[in-house]
Amino acid sequence: MAEVKTRDFVSASDAAMRDASLRRALRQVGGGFNEARLEAIEEVSWETWEEWREVARRTKIHALENLDYYLEMLHDRVTAAGGHVHFARDAAQANAIVAEIARSRSVKIATKSKSMVSEELDLNHTLDANGVEVYETDLGEYIIQLAGETPSHLVAPALHKTKEQVSELFHQKLGVPLTDDIEEMARVARQVLREKFLSADLGISGANFLVAETGTLVIITNEGNGRLCTSAPRIHIGITGMEKVIPSLQDLAVFLRLLPRSATGQRLTSYVSMVTGPRRNDDEDGPEEFHLVLVDNGRSRLLADPELREALYCIRCGACLNICPVYGKIGGHAYGWVYPGPIGAIVSPTLVGLKEAKDLPHASSLCGACREVCPIRINIPRMLLHLRHRLAESPLETENATTTGERQAAQAYSWLMSNPAALSAAAKVGRLAQKPFVSGGKVSKRVPLPLVSRWTGGRDLPAMPRQTFREIWAQGLESEAEIRE
Repeated sequence: MAEVKTRDFVSASDAAMRDASLRRALRQVGGGFNEARLEAIEEVSWETWEEWREVARRTKIHALENLDYYLEMLHDRVTAAGGHVHFARDAAQANAIVAEIARSRSVKIATKSKSMVSEELDLNHTLDANGVEVYETDLGEYIIQLAGETPSHLVAPALHKTKEQVSELFHQKLGVPLTDDIEEMARVARQVLREKFLSADLGISGANFLVAETGTLVIITNEGNGRLCTSAPRIHIGITGMEKVIPSLQDLAVFLRLLPRSATGQRLTSYVSMVTGPRRNDDEDGPEEFHLVLVDNGRSRLLADPELREALYCIRCGACLNICPVYGKIGGHAYGWVYPGPIGAIVSPTLVGLKEAKDLPHASSLCGACREVCPIRINIPRMLLHLRHRLAESPLETENATTTGERQAAQAYSWLMSNPAALSAAAKVGRLAQKPFVSGGKVSKRVPLPLVSRWTGGRDLPAMPRQTFREIWAQGLESEAEIRE
């Protein structure tokens, strides 16, 4: 499985906030996606958009409530079409399945279309260890592969890099001249990768959707690389999470309207590839073998949890990342694992362990923007609050991350807020203590405040008012009584 660095979220976020280049890249790209999304919705009307969202949500609810039925149907249809279906309970088993297919077929070169699940499994390293050269063919994925990095966005993996950084990377890794011409850089990558497409034994793709009634794997791309990965090599392996299954081709139609508009503001992506089994005798192209690897790797835990099951509705459009004020400041790498942003703050703790990723559910202002933009209406804020509750109150040692000091502080705060006399006295002491440090109605950031220093280090702390509400209210009552007298 991919290396988990979720424990480093606080320090990684701090470093990201100080990275001027990253902040510039996030401003230039992230906001543009959301503006395009709004324009695409207005084109079809908000009423139509809401109807599509409701249909898609009902479809996902139905598919997951009957997942065993539709997975069995998918297995039967893929097998009938000449393909092979493999179920992997975890990352190790999924990697072993792919490695065995590659070893037994003497695979030397593999090309990959973008797949978040393969990133989750760290599949590239497994294949590399088995003597297989792996080449990412999505331009963004190819860039970060050259850089030795991981994706920072669900849709735009290299969103965190500026064109100057990409030019320098190509200069160092591919030996081409420096240029600020984006089209020229794309041409260079295309020229390098075309040779790999022609020589690859194995093509690996993810799946945006799996259609149970026909056994069809669906991928949507803008570069055409996905189709080349699934058709040119003699073997095609589709690897994806088991939650991607939907009942029918009719159901697929609404998702093909929702996903591109939510992700990049497009009416439809440039390529919609639908793969059903290997090449038939009368087909002009296609693989000799087709394998579908369905991955669990913790998804059963999400499915079994009624409070978190909704996270499996996600279609990986990235809309919640594009609107999130937290992601917009720190990017994706700070989250420490494959899935960043608001949806990642739910999925990652569930898949890697809640205590291992205890800071992620708190990486949200709970503004609700993620829920508003989600094409499937996933209630992300509710699930974040549920995870916070489990971190603080769960009886399970594997989940509860509250320290003794935090419990004592919470108890003291509870006692103070339920004791009016003590609260009034504390307010008076606080007003006196802050006087030397107040300027312009704010407390100086240089003042050490142990209990809230992590908050005030990057935010203004308003000075305590001269009077509390209770004192103002009491004065008002006294004035009213004097008037009556």
